[in-house]
Amino acid sequence: MERFFHSVTLDSDRCMGCTNCIKRCPTEAIRVREGKACIISERCIDCGECIRVCPHHAKRAQYDPLSVIHAFDYKIALPAPTLYGQFNNLDDIDIVLTGLKRLGFDDVFEVSRAAELISEATRRLMREGKLRLPVISSACPAVVRLIRVRFPDLCDHVLPLASPMEYAARLAKDEAEKRTGLPREKIGAFFLTPCPAKVTDVRVPLNFERSEVDGAIAISEIFPKLTEKMEHLDAAEPLQSSGVIGVSWASSGGESAALLNDKYLAADGVENVIRVLEELEDERIRELEFIELNACAGGCVGGVLTVENAYVAKARLQRLRRYLPVSRNHLDREVPRELRWQTELEYAPVLKLSDDMERALQMMSDIDRICESFPGLDCGSCGAPSCRSLAEDVVKGEAKESDCIFVLREEIRSMANVLGAMGGHGAGEKGRGKPK
Repeated sequence: MERFFHSVTLDSDRCMGCTNCIKRCPTEAIRVREGKACIISERCIDCGECIRVCPHHAKRAQYDPLSVIHAFDYKIALPAPTLYGQFNNLDDIDIVLTGLKRLGFDDVFEVSRAAELISEATRRLMREGKLRLPVISSACPAVVRLIRVRFPDLCDHVLPLASPMEYAARLAKDEAEKRTGLPREKIGAFFLTPCPAKVTDVRVPLNFERSEVDGAIAISEIFPKLTEKMEHLDAAEPLQSSGVIGVSWASSGGESAALLNDKYLAADGVENVIRVLEELEDERIRELEFIELNACAGGCVGGVLTVENAYVAKARLQRLRRYLPVSRNHLDREVPRELRWQTELEYAPVLKLSDDMERALQMMSDIDRICESFPGLDCGSCGAPSCRSLAEDVVKGEAKESDCIFVLREEIRSMANVLGAMGGHGAGEKGRGKPK
């Protein structure tokens, strides 16, 4: 049985029953029922789009508090390169990394170090012809989960390598074991995350039995505490050990550029991602070799757990990269086994109508018939994101046709006409019975 954990949660007390979230959810995982939104667990990919668009802050992301690090004897911070773009006038990454150690971490391992190794591994595998083209990046867990539930034919195009977050945690623990002599279970690695999808990937990883990451702390949670520590630093330790390639992964196009190949496409924002995947599925994109997709606008810098505007953060990273070498991390052998997925990406048929083909075809026919009775406006007033999704809910027994306000209006009008006719008929009979 599949495990479900979702970092995106709903605060029903704040929910006003508006339709902002249902219209923007890429997997139609949200409905409004009885005036409150509800999330269909098996459809949710934790992209955080509903958090971004909810005007009432009724959608929230779960993540670990900073205090979670105290459960381990040795604590390693895994900062995403997105973190560096949150600070104004930053010209030295070591200031950020030293500030993290002052916060209580014993060591820091940059996720951008692992990103540089994954870029090199991808280049090797593509050069050796071991990947199906076009290769789709696996760095964004929301995109991987989107492909898994909506685009089954593309599952074998996804790059079968660990994300930089996951590989960084493994490498950091390997180094810490050798350096400290502590057993692995006493060493904790904590990712500083820009988005809720990474939190879910830590709790319930898709392609590994368990994650090496022991906690995911939101950048927005740690930012004010880290800023205070950075302001009171006497000197920064020389900790920074990644280059332009690794840091560039924070924004859209960074991973693609690291392949040193111009046959690529980079798209960001979940609606743009879906359009690209639809064209890939229809085989309308043939000339490309690599597809980089990020669910958040601008890339990871646009995650809902950041504090700075995505495009401001991207501009800051562009300036910061001027001080960095191209790359500082390289594979000293073939692509390591621990970098590869432990299990293949498999289609999750959460959108399937029925396991019985005959029943599914009948349901599809019923959906088409019911959908024709709706106005086709996709207004969302019924609590479903589209007329077709409402028809699907009706066929599944989860809604009524009269949930559509246009259908309900016609029913009320028809009933009023009948009652009016009955009233007029009764009055006429009564009038004819009166004496002169």
